[in-house]
Amino acid sequence: MARTLIVKNRKAFHNYHILDRMEAGLVLQGTEVKAIREHRVNLKECYVKILNGEAWLEGCHISPYSHGNITNHEPNRIRKLLLNRREISKLAGAVARSGLTIVPLSMYFHDGKVKVEIALAQGKKTVDKREKARRKTIDREVETELKRR
Repeated sequence: MARTLIVKNRKAFHNYHILDRMEAGLVLQGTEVKAIREHRVNLKECYVKILNGEAWLEGCHISPYSHGNITNHEPNRIRKLLLNRREISKLAGAVARSGLTIVPLSMYFHDGKVKVEIALAQGKKTVDKREKARRKTIDREVETELKRR
C-alpha cells in the first residue's frame, strides 16, 4: 500500500473549493509511464471531462520520454480515467446539476500503478483568493511576532 507522489496540482487548491475526492486509474502508453517515473508531468491546466459515460483527462502534459524513439507518445493527448459506472454517474450528475468542475489534485504510484486523485470542485471568486492571502499574511506576521517575544 505504498504511495509515491509524482506531482501535486497546487494551483487547484488556490483556484477551487474542494468538495469531494476520489481515486482513479489512468490508461497510459509505455513511454508515458517511463516519463512519469522521471516526474515529467504537468497538471496545472488539467481537467476531467465526461463523454459518453466515460471520464477523460484533458490538458495533462506528460513530456516525451528522454530515451524514447520514434514510438514516443504525444504529450498532450486525452487520457482515459478508470472509474466505476456509479462514480462516473455521480460526477456527471454533480457537474450537470451544480455547475461544478472535476479537477485532478495529484498523481501518484499506488502499488506500482499510476493513480490520479480527482475532486469535485467549485471555483473560487477573486475576493475569496484575496481574503485567503490576507489571512495568510496576518498569520505569518503573528507567528514572527510570537517568535520574536
